[in-house]
Amino acid sequence: MKRRTFLKSIAATGAAASVGSAANFMLPRRAHAAKKVDIGEIKSVRVDVLTETSWFNNDILKKNMMDYGGAMTNQYTIPWDWDNAGGYSALITVTTLEGNERKILMDSGWNNGWMDYIFEEKNDIANMLKKGEIETFVLSHWHLDHLWGIESTLKHKQDLKMYVPKTHYPEDMALLKEKAHHKAKDKDTGEMMHVCKNDYPHTGELVQCDPAGDKGDGVYRLMPGVAIRMFDVPILLRVRGENVLYFNVKDKGIVTVTGCCHPGILSLFSYARKNFKGYQPYGCYGGLHITLFETWEPKFDDIIKGVKAFKIQKLGCNHCTGWIWAEKAAAAGVPVVKGTDKYKEYKKTSTVAKASNVFLTNGDHVVF
Repeated sequence: MKRRTFLKSIAATGAAASVGSAANFMLPRRAHAAKKVDIGEIKSVRVDVLTETSWFNNDILKKNMMDYGGAMTNQYTIPWDWDNAGGYSALITVTTLEGNERKILMDSGWNNGWMDYIFEEKNDIANMLKKGEIETFVLSHWHLDHLWGIESTLKHKQDLKMYVPKTHYPEDMALLKEKAHHKAKDKDTGEMMHVCKNDYPHTGELVQCDPAGDKGDGVYRLMPGVAIRMFDVPILLRVRGENVLYFNVKDKGIVTVTGCCHPGILSLFSYARKNFKGYQPYGCYGGLHITLFETWEPKFDDIIKGVKAFKIQKLGCNHCTGWIWAEKAAAAGVPVVKGTDKYKEYKKTSTVAKASNVFLTNGDHVVF
């Protein structure tokens, strides 16, 4: 596959959704009152970045995909470079109006070695799971870097309540519910190579999310002030559908938390504006899937303009956002929350990390 074709296929699964929406969503408008949903309120929400380094070297990841057919290839048929695999995961702590703290784990990364290091050595996630302090797990989508490390979560609590997109494939569900060991064939040697495994099948309640929501109004309610919207969109590597979390912070507004933002950041903001009662824009956190491999096109300026038009107060980004987009957005006046140098204390770091600290990276947090 040629590099140009590869990059076009990447753009078609996230950033393009934002760019294509920019003209329509540039100026926030009020939605029809009949479509408004009241999801309640919370006092605040904190996001701790457990790991946003799903992989450490962009060139290695691109080569793995291109060698096996490109961005539309089934992810389970690629013998990925295991040394390049990390993972994406975040701990979300909601403070209710009554002052109680409730914890949500979003995603479980990729490489079990890396995720065990993150959950057991760099954070206290393992003990939180064992003690039941983390009450809910939300899978944003079925990509390898968000799902394949699921053993690192389930080995500490197999009956954890989980919310997942309904748009899964048999390999996904086998990894989640069976003792699956998936392998892929190396095209040069013919050897079957390990790609992922889970020896701790999920035994708890599994909520499979679709666009209808739990009451037919488009969202799933986790607790007062917290909701999931499942966007049924095509994504690279034969994945479909993404769960996005929305939080309504009292006297502040809506906070959007996303794993990869494959539907497009302006689409996520627009959905909230159109559908949530009393909508006010406040914040956003997550991978924003814009300049994933640090290549720039002028159309990405439109996304910056669109984000500014929504007048959010805080934007925390990392992972697939692209450092180049975050830097340009911050320079243009988008309220990008800066990270720290804590990521340098981790045993591996991303090759694209820069002193500008425009990413909230491993060890950082943001409070909305």
